[in-house]
Amino acid sequence: MILVVLGTQDKQFTRLLETVDDCINKGVIKDKVVVQAGQTKYESKNMEIFDLLPAPEFEKLMDDADIIITHGGAGTILSAIKKGKKVIAAARLAKYKEHHNDHQKQIIGEFASKGYILELRDFNKLDVMLKKAKSFQPKKFESNTDNMIALIENYIKEDNHTAWYHKYQLIFWLLIILIIVGVIYLLFF
Repeated sequence: MILVVLGTQDKQFTRLLETVDDCINKGVIKDKVVVQAGQTKYESKNMEIFDLLPAPEFEKLMDDADIIITHGGAGTILSAIKKGKKVIAAARLAKYKEHHNDHQKQIIGEFASKGYILELRDFNKLDVMLKKAKSFQPKKFESNTDNMIALIENYIKEDNHTAWYHKYQLIFWLLIILIIVGVIYLLFF
């Protein structure tokens, strides 16, 4: 099964769905295709299309998918690579009025350069990317968040470096910093 995810952006991304539909019509895609289209309105006899799915249903589809074709949303990409999925990502572009700017090109480029995903730059070559995806082995995502949280908690509890009334405020801000550093690391290192 192929899962296509367009995110929740308020702009249309029919260009990607037209490309997937075309690959189905040409016989390049023979798998079942399920789409979470968000705000994109598109009709197809070839794909099962939903606006937005409840989180448990979406997670099940992501778990069951062999390939995920997605826009360049960092949340969708991270969710998929954490599950070890093969991801083909295509950027929403400002010139097609699919987004306000082209930041998704940078997000996708960074994940692709690190070996986590495949980047679809030329929509006419989705067939090539689908063939490449069959043998593609995505880099395993490894999170260090739990270890960092444990280190911070130990520092606060065991070493008594801060008063109890500052503890939760400190943890909150340290977690925010860790999240920001983690996203920057994923995007640029």
